[in-house]
Amino acid sequence: MSRILITGGAGFIGSHLCDRLLSQGNEVICIDNLFTGRRKNIEHNFPNHNFEFVRHDITAPYLAEVDEIYNLACPASPVHYQYNPIKTVKTSVMGAINMLGLAKRVKAKILQASTSEVYGDPNVHPQTEEYWGNVNTIGIRSCYDEGKRCAETLFMDYHRQNAVRIKIIRIFNTYGERMDPFDGRVVSNFIVQALKGEDITIFGNGLQTRSFQYVDDLIEGMTRMMGTNDSIIGPVNIGNPNEFTMLELATKVIDLTGSSSKLIFKDLPSDDPKQRQPNISKAYELLDQWQPTVQLEEGLIKTIKYFDSELKTMK
Repeated sequence: MSRILITGGAGFIGSHLCDRLLSQGNEVICIDNLFTGRRKNIEHNFPNHNFEFVRHDITAPYLAEVDEIYNLACPASPVHYQYNPIKTVKTSVMGAINMLGLAKRVKAKILQASTSEVYGDPNVHPQTEEYWGNVNTIGIRSCYDEGKRCAETLFMDYHRQNAVRIKIIRIFNTYGERMDPFDGRVVSNFIVQALKGEDITIFGNGLQTRSFQYVDDLIEGMTRMMGTNDSIIGPVNIGNPNEFTMLELATKVIDLTGSSSKLIFKDLPSDDPKQRQPNISKAYELLDQWQPTVQLEEGLIKTIKYFDSELKTMK
């Protein structure tokens, strides 16, 4: 049994990670300021004596005796991270400094949940970990992209200078139960619009691509990465390499929901990447042959069922 700290633990991904680590018999401290995280995502764990929820903002220091730290805290959808871009940068940078300082103090192993957004609008396809990216440093998405890139720098420097045991993963588009229906991400947008019978909004011509990973596959890859020996620090891509256009995703959502929604097209937002697909050969090699097992249709069926239930409770 380990004592594990999860920042952003009440979020979509963090809450699933809490569940997995608790199911393995660990003690879990979940930290979240509930800016994008939701209490309802974790309240089923409140009766568990191995679970502790702390409402805290990691831009301020936090002290605890722990064995491992998963640093997930940061708004991850454009709607949320562009709402307060300065706060987004602070969460990524100051939050990383505070959590790395804690890891150094208590000699904990720490994992950074980085993002495929560090690749920007890539000129290399699919993206390998060796690619340095094509990122606009002054755009409307830069608060998130550059914040995460700086956090990776901090992790590497704490490792080189202070021998902190680090892990870095780069998470590609992930979806599943407990997503906020109104977070502005493409999967949640399409599903909610289809379930409501509204027109489905596609930005650009719909030919831009994404690779969609179901949350269970991400949690498996994340925990395997934490469990590797200290010589494996990453970064390692964690994503599903199957690539779909926005038109293909919208058509599949309409089919699975039985919706009568029509497609409407709007201008592509600034700095929106045209392609996004992970090369996961490193994850397969280093993480005991990890690869996604849940394909898009199976994951969408589960996610649609969840969103349908969420929307009904809001009526």
